[in-house]
Amino acid sequence: MSTQRVVIITGTSKGLGAAMAQQVLDANTTLFAIARRDNPSLAALADQQGATLHALQADLSSAEGVQATQEWLQHALPRTAQHYWLINNAGTVEPIAQANQLNDAMAIQHALQLNVGSAIALCATLLAATDASAAERRILNISSGAGRRSVAGWGVYGATKAALDFYTQTLAMENHPRLRCASLAPGVIDSPMQSVIRQQKVSDFPDLQRFLNLHAEQQLSSPEETAAHILRHMGSDLFGSTLLDDIRRYL
Repeated sequence: MSTQRVVIITGTSKGLGAAMAQQVLDANTTLFAIARRDNPSLAALADQQGATLHALQADLSSAEGVQATQEWLQHALPRTAQHYWLINNAGTVEPIAQANQLNDAMAIQHALQLNVGSAIALCATLLAATDASAAERRILNISSGAGRRSVAGWGVYGATKAALDFYTQTLAMENHPRLRCASLAPGVIDSPMQSVIRQQKVSDFPDLQRFLNLHAEQQLSSPEETAAHILRHMGSDLFGSTLLDDIRRYL
C-alpha cells in the first residue's frame, strides 16, 4: 500500500522540530526526519502509530551534510504519495554579537548554511523529485520576527531569516505547479534556542532582560502547542495565502 502523505522535517532532535515530527506520525504518513542528533523516541512512536519513519543524522550547517541529505532524499522519497510536505525547521540563533564583534567567519558561514542554504537546497530536492507527479506540494520555512524587525546582536540571525523570507517570496513568484509555500514566524517558544539566548551577555544582546522576563513569567509557548497550531495551519486551505506569516495570527 502506498503512503498518502510524505513529510520531511529538519531539526527533529529537540524543540519545535521534535514536537512536529511526533505529531505528524500516523498510519497514512511517511516521515523523513533529519537532525544532527538521533531522536530514539520517534522510532518508538512511529511503531505505535503504524507510521513509516526514515531518520537521517546529518549536519545541515555544512555543505557536505546538505549534499548527503539531498542524495538520501533523492533515492528514498516515495514517488506515489498524494501529498508532500517539507518543513525547513533546523536553525541556529548564533553567533549573537554586535557588529564590531561578529568576527567568527566560521560561525557566520555555518549559520548562513543552516538557516538559509539548507532550506533552499532541500526545496530544490523536493520540487525536482515531485515535478512529474500530480501530487500537491507544501513547503513551510520556519522564519522569525527577527527577520522582519531589527534586533541588536542578532545581525546574523536576522539576516538569515530575512533571506529565508525573501527566498520564499521568490519561490511563490515562480508559480511551480501544485505548490503552496509560506515563511512562518512561530512566536517565542520554550526551546533550547531560548536557553542559548538567556546565556548571553547584555553587551552582546541588549534585549536580554526581555527574554529573561518571558521565561521567569512563563510567557513562552510550549513546543507541543506551537507544533499543533503550525501543523493545523499547514493542512488548511489558508496555508500559503499569506507568504510572510506568523502563527500567532491563527491562535
